Formats: sequence, structure tokens, C-alpha cells
Amino acid sequence: MEPVVRVPGLAVRAGEARAMTRALPEEAAVAMVYDGSTQAVLMATPRDLEDFGVGFSLTEGIVARPEEIESLEVIEQGPGIEVRMWLAGDRAEALAGRRRFMAGPVGCGLCGLESLGAALRPVPPVAGAVRLSAAEIEAAVAALSSFQPLHDETQAVHAAAFWRPGSGIVAAFEDVGRHNALDKLVGALARRGEPAAGGVVILTSRVSIDMVQKVAVAGAGVVVGVSAPTAHAVRLADEAGMTLVALAREDGFCVFTHPGRVEMGARDVA
Repeated sequence: MEPVVRVPGLAVRAGEARAMTRALPEEAAVAMVYDGSTQAVLMATPRDLEDFGVGFSLTEGIVARPEEIESLEVIEQGPGIEVRMWLAGDRAEALAGRRRFMAGPVGCGLCGLESLGAALRPVPPVAGAVRLSAAEIEAAVAALSSFQPLHDETQAVHAAAFWRPGSGIVAAFEDVGRHNALDKLVGALARRGEPAAGGVVILTSRVSIDMVQKVAVAGAGVVVGVSAPTAHAVRLADEAGMTLVALAREDGFCVFTHPGRVEMGARDVA
């Protein structure tokens, strides 16, 4: 299944219509299947699904480490795609006792949770010691556009990227769902053995509570969002010890929590 499809239509400008073809992102039903049972069905861009499966498993607390997924395969199944994973014994037993089925659209990061406590679960404290300058934040946000080929083609997807001091953006993923893009990034970092505490997560979307939860599980101490955060996300980031930067553009940004990781003095960026 291709991530981009070209669709015909009519473009209307100044009252005149003409035939056109527009590139649109594909949206596929992706089932997360553990030991033969479906745990979640999400609408997602059909690529980087191995990373998606690992990242979703980590950020949803199904596994604590990638090694607890003993095998993984991606299978196109009728109208959708299954990410089939087999878990280590203790994790399989824990999941079997967890009563949850999630079927949600791309815009929802909390669909299917069976209690308010699950939706508002506490997050682990982050200990990322990375520091970065204001100039580096602005440069990282400006560089992100070079890592968004699907957005350039369709204008309809989100991105999540990882910036490392001295290296710049070292990983970036796109998806029609902002949570999916972040899960793909978290999964890729875990599979590579790249410590999230050593860098910064950059998001093209708003920074909501569920995004902060996922970043905290990954272990990153700094998250930078192009859009605004929610008030609850700011409170949660503060409790977790996370530096939350938002409304980030090439010419400035806002720091909402733990500003000590951001050096306000300007200096050259390599």
C-alpha cells in the first residue's frame, strides 16, 4: 500500500474550473495485534510500520523494552494492515489481563481507555541533561522542513523528529496522525538504541497531554512544538521535569516549563 495517492478533481479559481490531479496521503486501518489478538486499530499512513508497532507498544506500556517483542511482521490483510507482534512470556500474560480495545481516528490519542485514571496516568520523570541555545532551537525548527517530503507533496501530514546536539536532526517520521508520527519516532529510536535523553523531540503539531506522556515514556527531557500546548500538557511537563517549548518558529518560541535547559544567550550554530 502506497503512502501517497494521486486523485483527480476540479480546481476552481476565480470562478473557473479546470481538471487537476492532487497528491493525497493514504489513510489505512492499521491493527496492532499481539499474540494473535487485536489490541488496537488506528488510522495511519502505511509506512514505517515496524517502527510504529514498536513505538506504540512502548508508549502504551505494553512493553518496557523493544527486546520484549520477540518477533514482528507487517501483513496486508484485506482492506487494512496488521502489525503482528509476539511478546515475551511475562508481557504476554500482563497484556492478556488488560481489558482494552482501541479503535480511533487519527486525531484521537486516548480512544478506548476504560477509565479517567488511565487517560491521566502519571508519567515517569525525565532526566535528559541536554542543553541547547535559542539559536539551535530556531535552526532545528527551520531544518525540519527538509525532512517532510510527504508534507511537501500533500500538505496533509504531521511530523515528529529527533534533534541531537552536534548532529542536527537525525530521525524524522511523518503520518496523517500526530500520535502515530511520534510513535514511529519513539520506535525507531528504541530499535536503533538511540537514547532519547540525549536530544530533543520536535513536533509539528500542538503539544497535548498524550504527546507529553509519549515523550516522557521515551525519556526525552525537551520537547519542541511548532503549535501551542494545552494547559494540562504544560502542567504534566512541569511535573515530569520536562522542558516544554512551543509556538516555535524560525524567529522565536515560548518556553513554558523548566527553562534551565535553554541557553538564552545567542551563539553560533554549527
